[in-house]
Amino acid sequence: MGWFSKISNPLISSLSIFIWKTFSKELDLSEARKSKFDSLHDCFIRQIKPGARRVNPDINVITSPCDAIMGAHGKINNTEVFQTKGFPYQLEELLPDEELVERYRNGIYITLRLKATMYHRFHAPCNCHVGKVTYISGDSWNVNPVALKVVEKLYCKNERAVIDLKLNEPESHITLVPVAAILVAGIKLHGLPEVLDLRYKGPNQLHCNETFTKGDEMGYFQHGSTIIIFANNQFKLLESISTGEHITMGQPLFRKINPDT
Repeated sequence: MGWFSKISNPLISSLSIFIWKTFSKELDLSEARKSKFDSLHDCFIRQIKPGARRVNPDINVITSPCDAIMGAHGKINNTEVFQTKGFPYQLEELLPDEELVERYRNGIYITLRLKATMYHRFHAPCNCHVGKVTYISGDSWNVNPVALKVVEKLYCKNERAVIDLKLNEPESHITLVPVAAILVAGIKLHGLPEVLDLRYKGPNQLHCNETFTKGDEMGYFQHGSTIIIFANNQFKLLESISTGEHITMGQPLFRKINPDT
C-alpha cells in the first residue's frame, strides 16, 4: 500500500481519490491547500489552508495536537491506562523509560484516534522544546474501535514514537506518543531526517533540537492512526471531554491547575 500510494501519476492519483471519496463520504478536501495531488500519499499528508484551525491561545491550556475522535481518557490509576473499557495496559508497557513512567504515575491521559479521511498532520499542543525522540518498532494493527476491543495491549504492540515535550515550567510535563497503524505505517517528525517506519534501521534514541510555538506543525502520519497524550498532576482534563466526539487541532484538552484554587 505504501508503494502504491506514492506512485506519482495524475491519472492514478485522481482515480484513487475518486474511489476513496466514493466509498468514504467523510473525506473532505475543501480545506486542503491544493486541489490536485501528485499521488494518493500526497493527499494523505495534505496540508490545510492557513486559518482553517483556531488554536486556543491560553498559555495554561494544552490543546489537541490533531483532528481526531476522542477515545479512552481520564486519571491514570497508579500506572494503569485503558485503550478502551475493560482493556487495560501499564505505562511501562508503552513507555520504555522509567523516568517517564514515574512522572505520569497517577497523572492523566487522553487517546486521540485519527481516521484515514482526516487531516494527518499534528501540531504542538503548547510552547515546548523537543530534545529527544524514542522510536519503538512494532506491529501495525488497525486502531479502530473493533480492534481495540479484541487485541489486548494493542498500542503497546504497534510501532510508535515517544516525544517528550520540555515546557517553560519545569514542574509541568507533557508527552506525546504517536502510534502508527495499518496500511501505511510510518511517522515523519520535523527535526529528524528520516521517516520512522519498519524500514528504519537506526538507533532507537534520536537526538532532536526543535523548538515549537503552540500550534506549530510537528510532523505527520503516513496514514490514519492514534496519538496518546500524557500529562502529570499539574494538569486536569476539561469537563467537556467526551469519548466518541470529534475534536479539531487547537481545541482545549487539559488546563493547568491553579495552586491557589
